Amino acid sequence: MMNFITRFFARAVPSISEVRGRDAADIAAIHAASFQRGWSEDEFHRLLADPAVVADRSTVGGKLVGFILSRMAAGEAEILSVAVAPLWRGRGFARPLLDRHLRRLAGLGARTVFLEVGKHNVPAGRLYRSAGFGEVGRRRGYYDVGATALILRRDLG
Repeated sequence: MMNFITRFFARAVPSISEVRGRDAADIAAIHAASFQRGWSEDEFHRLLADPAVVADRSTVGGKLVGFILSRMAAGEAEILSVAVAPLWRGRGFARPLLDRHLRRLAGLGARTVFLEVGKHNVPAGRLYRSAGFGEVGRRRGYYDVGATALILRRDLG
């Protein structure tokens, strides 16, 4: 019993690696739990088959607990989606995943990275600002009629 309690309360250390095609179902499940309109497993299969898409994942004990996807074009990248499974949020997994992904994008030739985040998504905004992103614009009608997205940018290297 004590061994179970020790394991339960131990700080999990995520492993970060490239996403594999077989991760699409797990990514779709995390996405659905994280956004109003989750993308389907088929949509993720198509994204992951696109050679311009770069994707990383965070796992704990072999279980996928977070992901990040970007699309690259002409020396720029756009982060399409980032999510950590609800039960794993608040444990500091997103920042190492984002940092590794940004290093990978830079290594692949991206000089600038853009993303859109809901204006009222305070935790995500805090994450991106702490990683060096700055606001360069706003887009109304993000997700739903009343929402506004902040357009953020970060230059790499």
